[in-house]
Amino acid sequence: MMKANVGEADQVIRLMVGTLLLTMSATGQLGIGGWIGGLLTLLSGTFGICGVYSLLGLNSCTSKEENDSPSN
Repeated sequence: MMKANVGEADQVIRLMVGTLLLTMSATGQLGIGGWIGGLLTLLSGTFGICGVYSLLGLNSCTSKEENDSPSN
């Protein structure tokens, strides 16, 4: 199973953008690209996993352990 790499703020933005893209596609303002982009964005926001972030080694997720660890 993949590890979450999308933080809370990133997830909220992805959910809003995905919903907007799907709504615009449903009303005929966007074509098939809107459906695909909206679905992928909505899924990454829902599950907290982004394939592009994984490929690039990015992570916007902060864990409680990272915040609680003492710095040297």
